[in-house]
Amino acid sequence: MSTPPRPRRRRAARLLAAGALALGGLAALPPAPAQAADTGVPNGDTIANLWEWNWKSVAAECTDVLDPAGYGAVQVSPPAESLKAEGLEWWDVYQPYSYGLTSRFGTEKEFGEMVAACHGAGIEVYVDAVINHTSARPGTGYGGTRISDKYDTPDWDPGDFHQADDCEDEDLAIDDWSNLAEVQNCELLGLPDLETEEEGVRKKIAGYLNKLTGIGVDGFRIDAAKHIPAADLAAIEGYLEPTSTGGRPYVFQEVYPGATPAPGDYTGTGDVLDFTYASKLKDQFKGDISHLETFGESWGLLPEDKSATFVTNHDTDRNGYTLGLKDGAVTTLATVFQLGRGYGTPSVYASFSWSDADGAPPNADGAVTDTDCTAGWSCLDRDAAVKGAVAFHNATDGAAYTNFQAKSGDVIGFSRGDKGFMALNNSSAKATYTFATGLPDGTYKNVIDGGESSVTVSGGSAEITVPAMGAVAFHG
Repeated sequence: MSTPPRPRRRRAARLLAAGALALGGLAALPPAPAQAADTGVPNGDTIANLWEWNWKSVAAECTDVLDPAGYGAVQVSPPAESLKAEGLEWWDVYQPYSYGLTSRFGTEKEFGEMVAACHGAGIEVYVDAVINHTSARPGTGYGGTRISDKYDTPDWDPGDFHQADDCEDEDLAIDDWSNLAEVQNCELLGLPDLETEEEGVRKKIAGYLNKLTGIGVDGFRIDAAKHIPAADLAAIEGYLEPTSTGGRPYVFQEVYPGATPAPGDYTGTGDVLDFTYASKLKDQFKGDISHLETFGESWGLLPEDKSATFVTNHDTDRNGYTLGLKDGAVTTLATVFQLGRGYGTPSVYASFSWSDADGAPPNADGAVTDTDCTAGWSCLDRDAAVKGAVAFHNATDGAAYTNFQAKSGDVIGFSRGDKGFMALNNSSAKATYTFATGLPDGTYKNVIDGGESSVTVSGGSAEITVPAMGAVAFHG
């Protein structure tokens, strides 16, 4: 079976200031950062989700790893000042204290320097935006802000939050997940829920997002979007200003599966993180990957042009809903398939290692220390196979997913039109099979091992030895 190529949705190329001015009405935009650090490697649409990395480390990764590998964007953690929890848990950054930009990841100046460094390498920057709620806990924030009442913060007054009558529940808790008013107007985990139906609240949220785009941010992951009515998000987005390229910010939204509301309800306000994609991919890689021939919208996935795909993220890495970093080679191989298959806008997750599901990233008094991929961190974005799969993804973009071959329940191969071929082995022993590749005869480098091995195609077919828990991929 074959799948038609998805509509191309390449991010806008970064414009020089003169080019932006030629579009008209953009004279106030700052000059685009210099491209001196750009390696010249084409950047695709793959997002590196560097979760809870500090700004200095993100900047270095953009320049030294992401651009040379062909990534297109980096997703960074919430930059707003947040609760500094007593145990310095990871989730404190999802409890905003103010829209100031001093956080556990660095200062506003360091944030701006990170954005400029990434832009200089041709990498766009997407921010995890926490706009549904504020902090459930009084205390002191990373920037020194003190709060004694969770409903009274520097940016908000008590009247800006939903109350019991708004959510039709006296205890303000979400007790009935089939009740839309509770899901969207009550307090998720006790977090004060902003009245996003109010114009003043919408404008203030948009002001925070515009502050970020003014620094150079290119897009937003909307945290807890399920708890904000889609109409409210559309209204907030209506106030957003252009990015430094003159286009609209790229928006992708966190909407857990469920009917009230459903992920598909949010495709009008941006792309949607596809939890069903990640969950079903886990089922296959923990079972029989030969079923992946039809892997697509017929499996209940979001439409390809609205799906933001992932193998794991910070929540599902901890709750088992998907594969996680602790699954090691299986997660790596599933990520290689994700990039090779080419459905939606893919992201690759890299973060710190953990034993305590609530535990903090490596830090000094709360401030996250520099990422060390040899100790304390799991840098999947740097894995040689994943980087090779990013290159394959870029080279075969737009080509049909076709010519699927299942040699066993653990070994499969498929073509991306006549642009490339990938074979995967989800078993503990190497496997050798002859595959029909659909490519012209010749010798091709295996991008998964960085070109150390090669594959010879003759008569359109090739005998390929696929390493245990590994892959082989090549393109024209």
